[in-house]
Amino acid sequence: MKKKVAGVNKTQKVKTHLLKNKVITSWEAIKLYKATRLSAIIHNLRKDGLDISTQTVAKIDENGHNCNYAKYIFIK
Repeated sequence: MKKKVAGVNKTQKVKTHLLKNKVITSWEAIKLYKATRLSAIIHNLRKDGLDISTQTVAKIDENGHNCNYAKYIFIK
């Protein structure tokens, strides 16, 4: 039986998502693919040659607190 390398499937799912939709956030990655370490996945995809930029988004949450999160954008 082959041993599955952890994270490969999630990395491929995030890559496919970026190629199709051009944008992903941590919350989308968690909800859609159960990928809780999106920044690590993005780091690996960049090492593999994908051009991905990071945009910091500032938002006020439902409790009135300031929140910042990253939006990853596939360039080419």
